[in-house]
Amino acid sequence: MTTATRTGRHPSTLATLWRSTVGKKAVMAVTGLVMLLYLVAHMLGNLKVFFGPDDINGYAAWLRTIGQPFLGREWFLWIARPALLASVVLHGVSAYQLSRRDLAARPSKYVHQRRRASYATRTMRWGGVILGLFVVWHILDLTTLTVNPVAEHGHVYQNIVGTFGRWYSDVIYIVAMLALGLHIRHGFWSAAQTLGANNARRDRALKLTANGLALLLTAGFLSVPVAVMTGVVK
Repeated sequence: MTTATRTGRHPSTLATLWRSTVGKKAVMAVTGLVMLLYLVAHMLGNLKVFFGPDDINGYAAWLRTIGQPFLGREWFLWIARPALLASVVLHGVSAYQLSRRDLAARPSKYVHQRRRASYATRTMRWGGVILGLFVVWHILDLTTLTVNPVAEHGHVYQNIVGTFGRWYSDVIYIVAMLALGLHIRHGFWSAAQTLGANNARRDRALKLTANGLALLLTAGFLSVPVAVMTGVVK
């Protein structure tokens, strides 16, 4: 007996959409695009480190004043953070549930079919795990400054130099950014398919866009730790 039969109520359209495979893929696509826009803005902000302490520290201070005087200090950030967190959680939950459905749909008696998942699918799964763990580390390192060796609030430049002056921070960051690049490359194409943006004429352009975005974001994010390691930023 279904829940609707027991309670006498039918599930809402949103609930029905969420329970469907198509709905979960749509949620993944939309939340993925939200996070992609954030990553582009975040990378551009990070690149201000090449213009010196005043530039990036001033940029960080400006972020806390967006919307003033209509909004209070840091209100914009505290509105944006829950929205971004919701996107991350919905994206992760959808990916996990779709993965479980995929595994449940496989004939268990055929051992060789355990490797039915494509390279792209396996990359997305493990890349998502790596990125999830990295987000926790990144927040503790450069947002709350809990594990940052410098930990000077309001001094973003100094905190960046401090964290990338440690070899293990560099390794963590580089591995995560490589995983991010692969995730964006496969994810952008999957999102285009889910949202119906692809067709025979646009496939080539979409694939080039996916590759270009992945390369641009990976190179942009990696340029910061590489600059600190090589002494360009110090």
